[in-house]
Amino acid sequence: MIPLHDLLLFAGAALLMVLTPGPNMIYLISRSICQGRAAGVISLFGVIGGFFVHMLAAAIGLTAILLAIPLGYELLKWLGALYLLWLAWQAVKPGARSPFEARALPADSPRQLLLMGFMTNVLNPKVAVFYLSILPQFINTERGPVFAQSLVLGVTQISVGFAVNLLIALSAAGIATWFARNPLWLTVQRYVMGGVLAALAVKLVLEPRRG
Repeated sequence: MIPLHDLLLFAGAALLMVLTPGPNMIYLISRSICQGRAAGVISLFGVIGGFFVHMLAAAIGLTAILLAIPLGYELLKWLGALYLLWLAWQAVKPGARSPFEARALPADSPRQLLLMGFMTNVLNPKVAVFYLSILPQFINTERGPVFAQSLVLGVTQISVGFAVNLLIALSAAGIATWFARNPLWLTVQRYVMGGVLAALAVKLVLEPRRG
């Protein structure tokens, strides 16, 4: 199956992605600040449901694509790199906002929180690109079924995403307050994140095909 070294590298990539600003982070932070920690945690469970949709779709799709199209790896890799560069630009472009600048949201019921969290993630292009560009780089067809490897990597990503997003949901108010008192660090955070995304895009392009 997947060697521990590769699994840890993938977990590191998953950690970098979950820490980059995106719809999930913005929604969870804003929801936790506007409606409290409990609402943020309920929303998080909806987000996790969305991760499972992405994981299963990727596992089924990759099994077909990577076995049928030899150039599938390269195509997905370049599309992923371009999207990462676009995310980097979104972080540093003039007028960009940090996700820690909370958006005002109306109070919702638990059912609505779950649904909104779920839909926010299902429609999140950052997660889709991660599953369709970065995840394939850690699959080796010589190690066994692509579907099984995809599930192992997907569960790893979901575990990392849940742990980080739970911390964000529980500490969002305190983090947002700190950034409000130290506005310079909002700009620093955006540029650091933009640099990390650009570096990840370059690494993805230079990464040799695995398997």
